[in-house]
Amino acid sequence: MSTASAFLKAVKDLGHEDLSKFAFVSGIGCGAWIVSPHFRADTLHTTHGRAIAFATGLKLAIPEQEVVVISGDGDLAAIGGNHLIHAARRNMDLTVICSNNWIYGMTGGQVGPTTFTGDRTSTTPYGNPERPFDLARLVAAAGANYVARWTTAHPFQASRAMKTALERKGFSFVEMLSQCPTAYGRRTKAGDAVEMLKWMKKLPVRKKEDSMDYRTPTHVTIDLGVFGNRNEPSFLESLKQTII
Repeated sequence: MSTASAFLKAVKDLGHEDLSKFAFVSGIGCGAWIVSPHFRADTLHTTHGRAIAFATGLKLAIPEQEVVVISGDGDLAAIGGNHLIHAARRNMDLTVICSNNWIYGMTGGQVGPTTFTGDRTSTTPYGNPERPFDLARLVAAAGANYVARWTTAHPFQASRAMKTALERKGFSFVEMLSQCPTAYGRRTKAGDAVEMLKWMKKLPVRKKEDSMDYRTPTHVTIDLGVFGNRNEPSFLESLKQTII
């Protein structure tokens, strides 16, 4: 099941017959094409890295609309990284789903902010010397109300997490680890789609939601599950109190 399928199942499980109550925002990249043109819904396909900024404006203008950002790790965590952490800090009333394939898959296989240390890409032919972001822990530490990480090999867990994210007030973030055999698998020797799915199925699942282990993630140590589960006042709730 893909990121799109997991999300649509969550929407159906919440009782929605269509996507009329939703507005979607995406940036530029592979993950951005999940929404546009495949969802029959109101969508904003924005400039690179600006999806959350556009979504913030949309939510403030139409608070009753369910605003969902679906995009990739390069769009949301690289050029859009500042928007990501500050939206989490503000506890902005958004649901953000990040399709993370550890590389810039659409533009030539360049190194990205989530590429593992040592990975060979088109811009790190001798191995990536940098440490990657652990997006789930980053967003949880920034203050989001709900944060989870699953993979395309965990469709039902991912769909349940997206359902919770849509129900939760404030900022919700679901990181979806997604196989990219063309760019990532081929360049880093991680294997084809089947091999990558088998690897993702073996990833450990967290048992304690309140445990914050700040190890630098590697192919072996990255884990799955819920990383943030709060009920702090959302930005819109705080804004109303300020105005009153």
